[in-house]
Amino acid sequence: MKRFLLPLSLLVAAGSGCVTKADHMALQSELDATKSELSGSQERVGSLEADAERLSATITELEAKIQAANEELARLEQEIAKGDQDMASLLKDRSRLKESIADMAQALADQRRRRDEAEKRVSEYRDMLTRFKGLIEAGKLNVKIVDGRMVLTLPMDILFDTGKAKLSDEGKGALVEVGQELAKIADKEFQVEGHTDNVPIYNERFPSNWELASARSLVVLKTLQGAGIAPEQLSAAAFGEFKPAADNGTDEGKAKNRRIEIVIVPDLSNLPGYDELKALAGQ
Repeated sequence: MKRFLLPLSLLVAAGSGCVTKADHMALQSELDATKSELSGSQERVGSLEADAERLSATITELEAKIQAANEELARLEQEIAKGDQDMASLLKDRSRLKESIADMAQALADQRRRRDEAEKRVSEYRDMLTRFKGLIEAGKLNVKIVDGRMVLTLPMDILFDTGKAKLSDEGKGALVEVGQELAKIADKEFQVEGHTDNVPIYNERFPSNWELASARSLVVLKTLQGAGIAPEQLSAAAFGEFKPAADNGTDEGKAKNRRIEIVIVPDLSNLPGYDELKALAGQ
């Protein structure tokens, strides 16, 4: 409770014990003025208290808004951090997808290359069947695929007598016909391979089947060269009895094993992995 001092004149007058009407009127007027001032002060105090309450409410409201803003900021920062993580993940996924697409494109190119090579080999095989149709039908030549290589097989019995390396007239005729056709294929190389059965041979000229197979291979090679095949396209090899085509336990099997094979040497540069092998070899 606020206390207010009475005007000095009122106190003085009360102390003297004698108050005139004029003094009373003056005192009353001064008292009314004091009361009015007191009432005004109380109104100002009430107004200030109301302002204080409004300010307090405003402060509370602002503090709540600041708290809400801080919480929203924290949420947005979390979303931004998550967005950064998602973006990084998307970039990684994009990079992996690009690599996957590149790998698939390379795989597709490799598959197309293999398909083209396969179609080319099939076409070459059909071409050989057409070229040597007469010899094939006469039983003097067979065209087959052995270990991924195209092979022309001539039975030894039409080429050489048993244990001999001298070409028969029939064999020479067949070889000349083969050589003339192969000479038309300028982009290929041919390896002549001699094979025998497992019946051992031993004489001054041929100590083993290897020497016999080797001598026969060279005779065939020279005959093919004479038929028109360039010497740089030709090579010879001998396997003796060590690469049989059939079971040596029967006469029929032995006959199949006595043979000359003309191998169409594959071009390794067309095979998958060739470039990698060259790089590995430092070539």
